[in-house]
Amino acid sequence: MKLAYLAPEIPALSATFVYNEILALTELGHEIIPFSVHKPIMPATDQHLDELRSKVIYLYAMPKKTVFFSHLKLLTKKPIHYIKALSECMKDMFQVNILSRDARGLFYRFFYAAKLAQDLVDNDIQHLHVHFAHVPTDIAMYASMLSGIPFSVTAHANDIFERGLLLDKKVERSGFFATISDFNRHYIQQTYQVDPGKLEIIRCGVDSRVFTRKSSIALSDPVRIGVVGRLVEKKGIDTLISALAILHTQFSDFKVEIAGSGPLEEELKQQVNQLALTDKVVFLGPLPHDQVVKFVTGLDLFVLPCKKDKQGDMDGIPVVLMEAMMVGTAVISSKISGIPELVINEQTGMLIEPDNSEQLAAAMLELIKDEASRTTLIRNAEKKVQQEFAQDINARRLQTLFTETIGRF
Repeated sequence: MKLAYLAPEIPALSATFVYNEILALTELGHEIIPFSVHKPIMPATDQHLDELRSKVIYLYAMPKKTVFFSHLKLLTKKPIHYIKALSECMKDMFQVNILSRDARGLFYRFFYAAKLAQDLVDNDIQHLHVHFAHVPTDIAMYASMLSGIPFSVTAHANDIFERGLLLDKKVERSGFFATISDFNRHYIQQTYQVDPGKLEIIRCGVDSRVFTRKSSIALSDPVRIGVVGRLVEKKGIDTLISALAILHTQFSDFKVEIAGSGPLEEELKQQVNQLALTDKVVFLGPLPHDQVVKFVTGLDLFVLPCKKDKQGDMDGIPVVLMEAMMVGTAVISSKISGIPELVINEQTGMLIEPDNSEQLAAAMLELIKDEASRTTLIRNAEKKVQQEFAQDINARRLQTLFTETIGRF
């Protein structure tokens, strides 16, 4: 198949699952043209992405004159498609309040959708797939109407929990609408009253050829605890730091490495200072994805105590949990969103209630002290990821859905 992919930023350090999915589908023999709304603020720098990076078309970087000419071409060559798409956009704008910022945003995205639509037609694209159900899907659904080429979506987290504008219409207009967890699927169906037959579950996958089982799961001396993620509220890094202070009163032979950057970095560093943990905790800054495998492999415990932030946003199923589980590092996370579908408490990892530092400290201490339990969790975790979250399995599922969707249009 000849496919197009659209995401907010390609290739972005914070969304490795997007470009890994593109690479996996390319390996299956499909030709893919990648489109990105923006140029990445924090781009992924892995060398094996050079070819992909050279192909990305950045929509919002296009001169407005070029985009305007795309409108003229489409109006001339596909007048019925164009008039219908413009009519649907206007209806959408009235639905969200024609005078609102949301309405202006929809029209702005319709404007750039013409450039995407023209490129889809010029390159004989058969299907367009989008990651994230907010801005990129706004662009994609209008580009689909303008071009007559079907589109599908993979939704993740804040794009449905916080930014679900017109989500019912996006599901209706898509060839299929996928999301990463059963939790999300149920949330979308119940909140937006959509056709459940349109909803699919496609996991974000891990490449088992890259994330391979480490040779030994014996604990380091000192015990190495770590986490990778943006330093934002929903990751729960503050909960981890509070739990470390509790753990330190019962077990002191550990080191903690926090990889990532974000708006809470200084606040979290102050918390470490206030709790007198500066000799235990180090902040590594952002970690290139090609170094993640080495980092999580070297850890004894990977701890990501996610929670819901003040705006209601929360993680879906963080890919880095899968990566840690795949290499044989024991994981601890929270009972929130779709995480329990991956980290099954006391089977494939340990789960705590969100924002509960006492539970987290107890879980870390248990995994440090109980080698037999840790070994069992690690073995079960690797099997779970291999069976359900492996990248090749989910790439083939997408391939099947693309084929079926193209066949209907």
